[in-house]
Amino acid sequence: MRPGKLLSATGRWLTGGPLWTLSPVIIFMVTFLALPLLLVILVSFFKRGTYGDINYVFTLENYIRMMDPLYLKILWVSLVISLATTVVCLLLGYPFAYFIARAPKKFRLLLLMLIVVPFWTNSLVRTYAWIILLRTEGVINTYLMQLGIIHQPLTMLYNQGSVLVGLVYTLFPFMILPLYASIEKLDSSYLEAAGDLGATPWQAFLRVTLPLTMPGIIAGSLLVFIPTLGYFFIPDLMGGSKTMLISNLIKNQFLTARDWPFGSALSIILIVITLVLIYAYIRVVGSKKDTEVF
Repeated sequence: MRPGKLLSATGRWLTGGPLWTLSPVIIFMVTFLALPLLLVILVSFFKRGTYGDINYVFTLENYIRMMDPLYLKILWVSLVISLATTVVCLLLGYPFAYFIARAPKKFRLLLLMLIVVPFWTNSLVRTYAWIILLRTEGVINTYLMQLGIIHQPLTMLYNQGSVLVGLVYTLFPFMILPLYASIEKLDSSYLEAAGDLGATPWQAFLRVTLPLTMPGIIAGSLLVFIPTLGYFFIPDLMGGSKTMLISNLIKNQFLTARDWPFGSALSIILIVITLVLIYAYIRVVGSKKDTEVF
């Protein structure tokens, strides 16, 4: 490109053109993402006032307070439940996604629609439906007692198991969709070549299918793990007072204890965990792409 054309193109960029088309997105991101995040970061370094207000005095007390064994235990339990939810979704979702990806094309759209249908109903309503099923006088206990299988109601609600069930049910579609996209793109000729070389179906899965669909596994795991850390209504409703996760703690700090600085500090920790996971995903996927190129 000649210097004159380069200068004219630069002038068009600075005076308008693409910059104006991006301006709505830039304004939206700054207004509803950057500024609120900046506000949360600033508040996390201030003190809570006597009556729940904010004293604008710089302090690291909120982050030091998080080193308390009580809060570390809550964070640890949250990470464990999030990991368990991710693992269960992956173990259940991979065969299901593989079945959809290998189904005849005329049935794939219908099967995908069945995965998306739960999104048509609010997740809060679906959580209340699970409460009706699992409570002591609920549907499951009632039928089990009528059939004579049990003689007294089972305690299936207000424990970590019920929280896990609610989280898996809510986030299961987020695991299916990335897995389906990754498996559907898998070239079946690789599996045929592995079979011709003497590999058993299990060996072909471990050495061909699993590595090639790893980006979908990682993406689905992130889409499940990260929201699990922030879903506070499912532990509240299905775990009761027996289950306290980091999301419930943050909600209580803002709405009940009125300790906005400490709640902001907890929120920053979740954001840092999220960024670390996204960075790890980018590094893993990027390294795999480089390997494929060479």
